[in-house]
Amino acid sequence: RHVLRMGAAVGAGLLVPYRDALALDTPGKLGAPLGPYGDRSPFEKAVRWRRESQTPETGSSFTPIQDSVGTLTPSSLHYERHHSGIPTIDPAQHRLVIHGMVDRPLSLSMADIRSLPSVTRTLALECGGNSGSEWAAKTGVDAQRSYGLVSGSEWTGVPLSALLAEVGVRPGASWAIAEGADAGRMERSIPLAKAMDNSLLAYGQNGEAIRPAQGYPLRLINPGWEGNTNVKWLHSLKLTSQAYMARDETAKYTDLMPDGKARI
Repeated sequence: RHVLRMGAAVGAGLLVPYRDALALDTPGKLGAPLGPYGDRSPFEKAVRWRRESQTPETGSSFTPIQDSVGTLTPSSLHYERHHSGIPTIDPAQHRLVIHGMVDRPLSLSMADIRSLPSVTRTLALECGGNSGSEWAAKTGVDAQRSYGLVSGSEWTGVPLSALLAEVGVRPGASWAIAEGADAGRMERSIPLAKAMDNSLLAYGQNGEAIRPAQGYPLRLINPGWEGNTNVKWLHSLKLTSQAYMARDETAKYTDLMPDGKARI
C-alpha cells in the first residue's frame, strides 16, 4: 500500500506540468515531412566497421553486434564479404540456369522465380572467418571486430528442392555447383542432399528485396553452413556427379592438416 501511495503521488506530480503544457497556446515546431524511404534517427550511430585494404573491392565489413536490438540485423548493417566487388545487376535481365545432369534444363527469369510459392525463414548467417582476428591476439578490440561477421535476417524465396524436382535430377547426380554473377564468378560445390533438404533461392531479406551487397537479385541460402557457400548474385546451378574443387573451396576456405593436406 505504501508503494502504491508513492506511485500515486508521483503520478499526480507529473500531471501538473503535462496539463500546463496542454494549456500553452503556442504551436509546436513542425517535424520533418514524409519521405519516400525511411531513415533512422540521426541519434543512432551504429555502423559497420571495415578493415583497411589496398583493394576496396575485396574484404569484409562487420556488423555492430554490440548495438543490436533483437535477433534481426538491419539489412543495412548485415555483415559483408566480397572477393571482387558488388555488381550492379538489372533483375529484368538476370536469369538463373539449372543444367547439367538433369532431364529438363531450365532458364528462369526473376519474374518466373518470384511467381513460385515462397517461404520465409529467420536464419543466422556467419562467415567462416568470424573470430579470425583473435587467432593472433588473445582478445580483439571490441565485440564487433572479433565476432561481427555474423548477422540474423528473415530470408524469403523458393525452396531449391521444388526446382530440382521440376528439372528432373538424373541418377548419379550428387552435387550442385553454384556460381555467382560477380566479376570473380564465386563458385561453390553443394552436396545434392543439402540442396534437396533446406536450401533456399532467396530474393527477399527483412521484408524487402535483397540489398546489392547481399546478392541482389538472387542468393543461395544454405541454412547452418558457412557464409561462403551462400553464393550471392546466383546465376547458375549445374548438377554433377562430383565436387568441382573450385578455387574458392581449395585456395580459400580450407583448413591445413598436420600431414600437409587441406580439409574443406
